[in-house]
Amino acid sequence: MYRCQWSGNNENMQVYHDTVWGTPEYDDQRLFRKLVLDMNQAGLSWQTILNKMDNFDNAYEQFEIKKVAEFDEAKIESLMQDAGIIRNRRKIEAAINNAQKILAMQAEGVSFSDYLWGFTDHQVVDNKIKNASEVPAKTELSDRIAKDLKKRGFKFVGSTTIYAFLQAVGIVNDHEMACFRYEELNTGMKQND
Repeated sequence: MYRCQWSGNNENMQVYHDTVWGTPEYDDQRLFRKLVLDMNQAGLSWQTILNKMDNFDNAYEQFEIKKVAEFDEAKIESLMQDAGIIRNRRKIEAAINNAQKILAMQAEGVSFSDYLWGFTDHQVVDNKIKNASEVPAKTELSDRIAKDLKKRGFKFVGSTTIYAFLQAVGIVNDHEMACFRYEELNTGMKQND
């Protein structure tokens, strides 16, 4: 069974690839969780984040948006002492800020999911990747979304981070065409049309 090259021989990476990466996600809380994890990956490997996933879930209150939005200075200090996560004050503060921005969107009647998927008319962007060398670090789409998120006050949402996020949450399908997940996801998309 062929997998995308980036999943390598690591069992955790393969499970993540096989069950999560590229699967369309529509739940605001799970989208927020993935955004925070991708923000924390900046400058690190995904393997590092994957190894700390359970710790992140516990430290960030299972990524309940309202709870994270209410984190105070004492909670920030507690997170800065937590060796099980990435202890970067700017990233922690960005997660809190971004939770607040999502709540503001929801108060206006716009879900984070609808906002994100609206950039592609609620369709998956299929890049028909033949091999790993074709996968871009960012695109015009990630540039547009990053720019709009920043305009809305989100932090730590550069185009490269946003592109990795779009791939992970299935807005962009960058599974290699030979990968077994590529066909699974395409079949699933066609059935949902």
